[in-house]
Amino acid sequence: MTPSQIKLVQDSFAKVAPISDQAAIIFYDRLFEVAPQVRAMFPDDLTEQRKKLMTTLAVVVNGLTNLEAVLPAASALAKRHVEYGAEPEHYPVVGGALLWTLEKGLGDAWTPEVAAAWIAAYGTLSGYMISEAYGSAQAAV
Repeated sequence: MTPSQIKLVQDSFAKVAPISDQAAIIFYDRLFEVAPQVRAMFPDDLTEQRKKLMTTLAVVVNGLTNLEAVLPAASALAKRHVEYGAEPEHYPVVGGALLWTLEKGLGDAWTPEVAAAWIAAYGTLSGYMISEAYGSAQAAV
């Protein structure tokens, strides 16, 4: 990721943060709409899960300027997700739901440049997480 992409991700996330509860609801609604099979991996009451999602996103987004500091937590998170039943093919679905949510939340502020920056950020992190959880051969798929 370039410094300009990092800034775009951080600035756009700052605009979503005030509506984080609503954004998390939109995200999970979208995720379960496009991938209903993953619903069973989550608790019935998503209140805490939504908070964890937004907290984790905030940590990652704020840590993009020093990605090495975020990677150990991302590795641990990836390995925990395996225990929950997550598979490598779930990562693009989650990424799609995240991008869709950001587009809805940002409205006119969702520009092609912002989209490209988020795609780069998610691709970087999800590739790393897949590699950590399943091995580098899976991350290349």
